[in-house]
Amino acid sequence: LHLFYQYNPDSAVWGNITWGHAVSRDMIHWLYLPIAMIPDHWFDWFGVWTGSATLLPDGRIIILYTGETDHYVQVQNLAYPANQSDPLLLDWVKYEDNPVIVPPTGIKPKDFRDPTTAWLGPDGTWRVTVGSKVNKTGISLVYQTTNFTSYELLDGVLHAVVGTGMWECPD
Repeated sequence: LHLFYQYNPDSAVWGNITWGHAVSRDMIHWLYLPIAMIPDHWFDWFGVWTGSATLLPDGRIIILYTGETDHYVQVQNLAYPANQSDPLLLDWVKYEDNPVIVPPTGIKPKDFRDPTTAWLGPDGTWRVTVGSKVNKTGISLVYQTTNFTSYELLDGVLHAVVGTGMWECPD
């Protein structure tokens, strides 16, 4: 089992958000591994924020995560293991054409984050939910993809609740 988590290697307070990484065989004993991802590109300059891993049917794994750009815009980015056969998944590669999803029209640049684990829809396309808000209504937007590099925003929202504000980690 792999656990990825938001981590500030410099302090016990929010800031310099990276992805920590640990593995376990029994969810009781954990081996802490080197940091999986750091903010080192324009598309995640101010943090490698929350995201999710998806195990694909062919055994490959991908990660979608929120990065905050060098212009303070929250975007969704793709990463994958440098070596799929490494059982510890120590090295990660960020997709060169990130971001793969940007805030749609009507969504503020700082209100678009936390992509969920993808699920395969009945039509054979993958779907991902991203948390957001419109005014004070928390919403969950749904995107579909066939390749994890290009996405289409589906009409409407998966769910919305007035007065809840920004929806974090919608899964």
